[in-house]
Amino acid sequence: MDTILLVSGSEGFTVEQGDGFGERHLRRGVDELAEEFHGIWSRATIERFVRECHDQLHERGRQRGGFINFAGLNATRFARERLWALAQAEGRVEKNSPEVLFVCVHNAGRSQMAAALTHHLSRGWIGVRSAGSQPGEKVDPAVVQAMSEIGVDVHQEFPKPLTDEVVRAADVVVTMGCGDACPLYPGKHYEDWEVADPAGQPIEQVRAIRDDIRQRVQALVAAQVPGADA
Repeated sequence: MDTILLVSGSEGFTVEQGDGFGERHLRRGVDELAEEFHGIWSRATIERFVRECHDQLHERGRQRGGFINFAGLNATRFARERLWALAQAEGRVEKNSPEVLFVCVHNAGRSQMAAALTHHLSRGWIGVRSAGSQPGEKVDPAVVQAMSEIGVDVHQEFPKPLTDEVVRAADVVVTMGCGDACPLYPGKHYEDWEVADPAGQPIEQVRAIRDDIRQRVQALVAAQVPGADA
């Protein structure tokens, strides 16, 4: 029978799944993505990405300690995003709409709000991704609350490391407090937004940051979608 270990940390417990459980979950993710990317990526490439994504998320959880480790649950989602981005960057799939990448330090607040608002205000027409130069463990609960108040759900999102392929796939790259961490590629539009960090702020301040980002996103959507009424 598979085991689940509760490892004590300075801030609580980290859940570590037994090898059998984790391996089955990774194989299931590879199977799912192999079907989704049939004719685009080989199974070997997909498995490499899934395992790499799992290792990245798992190591981040170990380094931070004291939090539930959802690396196995999120590895497939992270790999899917990277594989689609790489397919777009290499021209293996056609891009029918602009792609915008939002980057902040922890990918737990500003970039998550900007990505969700862009998707919401563009009615899904603009492709959006987000990442962090030093990703945190989870989306800030105050950010989840502030976004839910305007009908935008981000509670299932999770911080992701910044990777090369998501930058290459983007048409517009927006940084917030971490511009030096983002590689520069010709032909892309870069913006740096001076937006306050919501980390550790009271909900009233987080709402103000949310509204600031919303105004910026409205202008971005209008520029990318002619005639859009954001």
